[in-house]
Amino acid sequence: MQAEVKWVEGFKFLGQSQSGHSIVMDGSGGATAPSPMEMVLMAAGGCSSVDVVDGLKSAGQSITGCNAKLETTRRETAPKIFTAINIHFEVSGDNLDPELVAKVCADSLEKYCSVCLMLGAGVEMTHSWEIV
Repeated sequence: MQAEVKWVEGFKFLGQSQSGHSIVMDGSGGATAPSPMEMVLMAAGGCSSVDVVDGLKSAGQSITGCNAKLETTRRETAPKIFTAINIHFEVSGDNLDPELVAKVCADSLEKYCSVCLMLGAGVEMTHSWEIV
């Protein structure tokens, strides 16, 4: 996998993926676009959500929605890395099996989500879930 990040102006950068997609990042606290740290957080939410939706569909569950809400703790001083991330999954569907939802959410963070597993090497990763 490859990517390229080009400086646009100020602290604004354009990231281009190998698959041909582009996204703007703003290193000045996210004034005009997501900050790079916000992008990392959204990547964790996106990656884990794919696992949850795929896992529930593969298990024959009738899932109709999945919303991941992420909260973090960061160091106060530079480097202001994440020290803890919690992903709360709000899953909706018809007759969802709560035990299966719990297992799929846990498996994402512990076994399958590449982003979460990379972050987990230095960040306390936790999760919670609810059927809504």
